[in-house]
Amino acid sequence: MERFDIWIAGAGYAGAVTARALAEKGKRVRVFERRDHIAGNAYDCLDEAGVLIHKYGPHIFHTNNKAVFDFLSRFTQWRRYQHRVIANIPRDNPEVVPAHKKTDGRFFFPVPFNLDSLKNAFGEQEGERLGQKLLDAYPAQSQVTILELRQNPDPEIAAIADYVYEHVFVHYTMKQWGQKPEDIDPATTARVPVRLSRDDRYFQDAYQGMPAEGYTKMFERMLDHPNIEVLLNTDVRQYLSLEEYDILLQGAGLPLPVPLVYTGPLDEFFGLCYGRLPYRTLDFNFETLSQDCFQTHGTVNYTVDQDFTRITEFKHLTGQDLPGVTTIVKEYSRPYIGDPRETPYYAIINPENNALYAKYKAEADKKPQLHLLGRLAEYKYYNMDAIAARALDLAERL
Repeated sequence: MERFDIWIAGAGYAGAVTARALAEKGKRVRVFERRDHIAGNAYDCLDEAGVLIHKYGPHIFHTNNKAVFDFLSRFTQWRRYQHRVIANIPRDNPEVVPAHKKTDGRFFFPVPFNLDSLKNAFGEQEGERLGQKLLDAYPAQSQVTILELRQNPDPEIAAIADYVYEHVFVHYTMKQWGQKPEDIDPATTARVPVRLSRDDRYFQDAYQGMPAEGYTKMFERMLDHPNIEVLLNTDVRQYLSLEEYDILLQGAGLPLPVPLVYTGPLDEFFGLCYGRLPYRTLDFNFETLSQDCFQTHGTVNYTVDQDFTRITEFKHLTGQDLPGVTTIVKEYSRPYIGDPRETPYYAIINPENNALYAKYKAEADKKPQLHLLGRLAEYKYYNMDAIAARALDLAERL
């Protein structure tokens, strides 16, 4: 154990990027990963039909951080891909929808809601008229929140905000977070955007794409360094015992002689001593179909009805050429209860939960060799690029 300079718990973005950056600075790094694979929730693999799937739901890389993009580009080529999402909802007024946009009593529009969404929702002529009203009131190519729209004195513009709230936001949020409308934070509702353009890309970052050979291959190359050792199926906690101001080696009674970068759930690290931190988890229903493709876009959100939140078809994301077969996944959100077969995905941020996390953070702060990094350790939501940036920063400080 003592021949290593750093221990890292977790081989996802947080752990792997930190490990590689430290290894290149001459540090000897041991990575503990309690799953049977690297790459964390970005892990991808071939299913039985030969389709490259994302086991823990779709991951689309996007960033404005050139340093992060350049770092990751050392370990992968990129497939040019810009994510586009549509909402698929029941038709309220089928007579106003052009025939080519009707699908079995349903219709679709781009998400985030934009000028084309208006046409799909209200018909070509009415949508064009309402879009022009928006462009007369706000700068073209800008993004306006539904709070701003609701405050507009023109009742038709205010009504657009209500439509977006009802058909894009509220029902989807209720499914995703298990909330009632009255429980949803008004500040979150107010930030829901409407784009005053026809740009239907879900992300507008400067750098977007998918690893050409998949995320797992990218992580394999990242962790392939003589200064890095990776232990799979290994929980770092089995080597440790905790005292108030120290982390000890299990059985030896000696302090852990190296810094520990911990990327897992902080409440579990401390044995749930203050209770479990609440999360939302996801159930994935994968289906392999004997057809070239299932839907027109990589991801289709079901914002009003259905028990699932969205359907993703992976071949759109990966560009895989595999005629006659495709794999989709439906996502169902529910509370995380701590079952070993579950994955905590989304921290439920509110004052009560923040206060509970603060208790665990105070325990962590007593241990100078412990460094917390990532969604689970910090009880926050981060995009992949943000975690990579934080990992590079931590490696520099260590």
